[in-house]
Amino acid sequence: MKTDDFDYELPSELIAQAPAQVRDACNLLVMNRETGQVEDCIFSDIVNYLRPGDLLVANETRVLPARLLGSKRNTGGAAEVFLLRETGGPEPRTNRLAYWEVLVRPGKRLKPGTGAVVDFTNDAGEVVLSAEIIDWAQGAQKGERVAKLTTDLPSLDEALHAVGHTPLPPYIRNYTGDEELYQTVYSRRESSAAAPTAGLHFTPELINRLREMGVGWKTVELEVGLDTFRVVDEEDPTKHTIHTEYYTVSQDTIDAINETHARGGRVVAVGTTSVRSLESAWDPEANGGEGGLTPRDREATSLYILPGYEFKTVDALITNFHVPRSTLMMLVSAFSSREHILAAYNHAIEKRYRLLSFGDAMFICSE
Repeated sequence: MKTDDFDYELPSELIAQAPAQVRDACNLLVMNRETGQVEDCIFSDIVNYLRPGDLLVANETRVLPARLLGSKRNTGGAAEVFLLRETGGPEPRTNRLAYWEVLVRPGKRLKPGTGAVVDFTNDAGEVVLSAEIIDWAQGAQKGERVAKLTTDLPSLDEALHAVGHTPLPPYIRNYTGDEELYQTVYSRRESSAAAPTAGLHFTPELINRLREMGVGWKTVELEVGLDTFRVVDEEDPTKHTIHTEYYTVSQDTIDAINETHARGGRVVAVGTTSVRSLESAWDPEANGGEGGLTPRDREATSLYILPGYEFKTVDALITNFHVPRSTLMMLVSAFSSREHILAAYNHAIEKRYRLLSFGDAMFICSE
């Protein structure tokens, strides 16, 4: 197995630069997991492929307004701070103070130990948030720093929403539309740097229609990081060190999954982040060594799913089209086969599907 096995020619003109005008009116490529046979549909047709007794499991995380554009306090020069994850620091967290791991630009002028501070102003030109660069992040690989965030507003949450922007993937350029369209309609707690994009195609009306026909709906939470867009550089994909993300799977969701399987229904993951959460929650020592799902509360996962992986929980998968040579290409290939996935991608390209985060969807399922 080589990383090149998961490569394909991605036409730049097919990278969707804006979402579909109607969420569930985008294209849907339905692929048989075993045979590779494909059908062209629209996303709302998913009702024809789901059955009463099936269970959808979606990642309900919401994207943070993590992109902060400001100016350096000492020089007034432009600076950018990108929030990655909250971390500990020398002072306890308060409503107005917290420590975050961040990426910064320009990196050479925002080094720890130099007293570097970036201020962020609201629409009235008032400084409502400041970030002091105080240290290097533990295990930093891309120049991650630790920043002390402070505000004079009642809360950091209020300050972030006053000055922050929803980050978009690096291949989406010059998007000026509604940032809310990069959030799922069922998103809740803000904890991610990127959206779980397979869920972008659902509307409240479609979810209600599925529930009315007897399809269950439960959620997990996985805090999606920027490394989700990273391609694998190593020639041998097994040499790649996958990123760590934090996930939560509740007992309520586990009970619904167990009940679904007991009555012969399918567990359908909405997105690769849901797959990663559910498969990470599998404990081979549970149930007297027979294995089973166990609740998780913001635990770390570095699960790396490659072809040959045996899926324990997920029976079908709704997903978008992914970047070549990425760990997500490897995951969907593991769920079916590399040959079936590449053939389906080639079909989608021939049919001029819209690709990647704002693009169209796939439903990978068995008969």
